[in-house]
Amino acid sequence: MVDQRPEPRPRRRFRLPRLPRLRGRGASKAKKEKRRPLSEEIKKLPNLLTLGRVALIPPVMYFLLLDTKLGNFVATLLFSVAAITDWLDGYLARKQGLESLLGKFLDPLADKLIVQAVLIIAAELGRIPGWFVVLLLSREIAITGLRAIASSEGLSIDVAQSGKMKTALQLVGLVALILNERFTIDFLITEASIDFNVVGVVLLSLSMVFSLLSAFTYFRGFAQAVDARSK
Repeated sequence: MVDQRPEPRPRRRFRLPRLPRLRGRGASKAKKEKRRPLSEEIKKLPNLLTLGRVALIPPVMYFLLLDTKLGNFVATLLFSVAAITDWLDGYLARKQGLESLLGKFLDPLADKLIVQAVLIIAAELGRIPGWFVVLLLSREIAITGLRAIASSEGLSIDVAQSGKMKTALQLVGLVALILNERFTIDFLITEASIDFNVVGVVLLSLSMVFSLLSAFTYFRGFAQAVDARSK
């Protein structure tokens, strides 16, 4: 008898498909995310500007503690330069693709250090109530801890728009508070005096409102992120 069983089919070898090479934006993004040595990252212009902002803290404190017109003017000038570098280093990092892990750590740290230093000295000089400073610093510590926990757990929290408004009002208010001058403007019919210390306190009070709103937004976002992950 003839064996009519079908011949066994040859086995096919299965190969994993090759991943396509990154081109264009994907390749450039991969290069951007490549970790650089710390000695190389610290030499980048945005990080140098951030370190310069930290270096400005001692002279700002020194001239502010003099509590004289000249000291206030120099401290205002130095603080204004620090505020400009705060915007400039972030702009350059995004524009030139120089965002780094070191910059993400240094930038918010430099901001908090110089703001807290000015607030504490302003309270010591009697330009702002002490409880106001305690409330602002407590908010910053709470939000910093919340972000650290969220980052360690891999949770993403959107940046609150009220937080950006808080930062803008805070910087302008601190400039007015450091200047601490009173000017009289003659309108021919009448005169009006502008007390920059009062202007600074008002702006910082408004920043406090946005600060508390942004804190509530952050905590709510954290709670929603935790609930979403548990589900």
